[in-house]
Amino acid sequence: MSSCKEEDTQQKWLWVNGPIIIGAGPSGLAVSACLKENGVPSLILERSDCIASLWQHKTYDRLKLHLPKQFCQLPLFGFPDNFPKYPTKRQFISYLESYAKHFSINPKYKQAVQVAEFDHVSGFWKVQTQNFQYFSKWLIVATGENAEPVIPNIQGMDKFKGPVMHTSLYKSGTEFNNQRVLVIGCGNFGMEVSLDLCRHNAIPHMVARNSVHILPREMLGISTFSMAMALLKCLPLRIVDKFLLLVANLTLGNTDKLGLRRPKTGPIELKNATGKTPVLDVGALSQIKAGKIQIVHAVKEITKIGAKFVDGKEGEFDSIILATGYKSNVPSWLKGTEFFTEQGMPKTPFPNGWKGENGLYTVGFTRRGLLGTACDAKNIARDIGDEWRKYKGFCKNFCISRNLSDSQGICF
Repeated sequence: MSSCKEEDTQQKWLWVNGPIIIGAGPSGLAVSACLKENGVPSLILERSDCIASLWQHKTYDRLKLHLPKQFCQLPLFGFPDNFPKYPTKRQFISYLESYAKHFSINPKYKQAVQVAEFDHVSGFWKVQTQNFQYFSKWLIVATGENAEPVIPNIQGMDKFKGPVMHTSLYKSGTEFNNQRVLVIGCGNFGMEVSLDLCRHNAIPHMVARNSVHILPREMLGISTFSMAMALLKCLPLRIVDKFLLLVANLTLGNTDKLGLRRPKTGPIELKNATGKTPVLDVGALSQIKAGKIQIVHAVKEITKIGAKFVDGKEGEFDSIILATGYKSNVPSWLKGTEFFTEQGMPKTPFPNGWKGENGLYTVGFTRRGLLGTACDAKNIARDIGDEWRKYKGFCKNFCISRNLSDSQGICF
């Protein structure tokens, strides 16, 4: 990164000679690497103290990648050959650390963005953190779809006498031994946490408020995702969806009978339209069939000792775990643009949601996982690379025009 900075007693500012990237997760690392490959320097601002903070601080211990590693690697640098087909959490983090080292990516940590806004007078982006104001011609939003936990507003939650935690704080079922645990949510997080609780002798009751697609992680010895991607190259999406559901029903059985209703829309079509990911079963369904994971209806009210459900039943629980997912936090800090929805997602759908106006870009908002991230990162790097040669000397001229010198903290 090339930069210029000026200090006074109240405000520090930094000119970034290249794009500012918000977020040091997989998306931020990928776009930084692709930019470097195109000869473009960049600066990553990260609110936490490490790369991939969601993976490092807010995931449970037993987590593994749900997709084969070839679909989860970042551009220009693959997984080690000795990694298993489905790498563990620790292996994935080590891969990201190696990725950052390989491309000499050094984020600026503990820089929580308070406001980012395009200045129409100067023609540059201003990014304000707790102790700096950064300026750049380009801003890349890489905070992703899962920046903040979703905490539902359920009546009576404040009355519950036991612990209530989001899955972002859950590590393992060790502390829930022999407890009756209410798990609110039946997506991949809810399923895996419930499975982990079973393996630590807890008694999970999983709330299935909405319909959900459950697919085997592998079909006929092949990754379900791999099979779907291959079939989509030669068959219409709805035909592929019908095939996936046929095989799922043959291998897993009718999940409706277990209280897990399937949506009317097929799994891939639903994912593309809403971002709702089908559950890839890694063992939870067998525990549900065995009665070790109980399926319960939507919660009507939390009580002091448990919950009341919409079907009129009640239950007593020792703890509550919110497997209610995550959301984007972009609207809380990105101002002055209508590129994002109120939910913090690009209004323009994939594959064209990576570029906005005035040098604004987004990566990691495709609802297509790391494959979508890789696609966005490459597009952004090519686009900025075409402009870069016109502007790579701007920083030096900018500083000279302000009569700044090396004694004032300038560096190129």
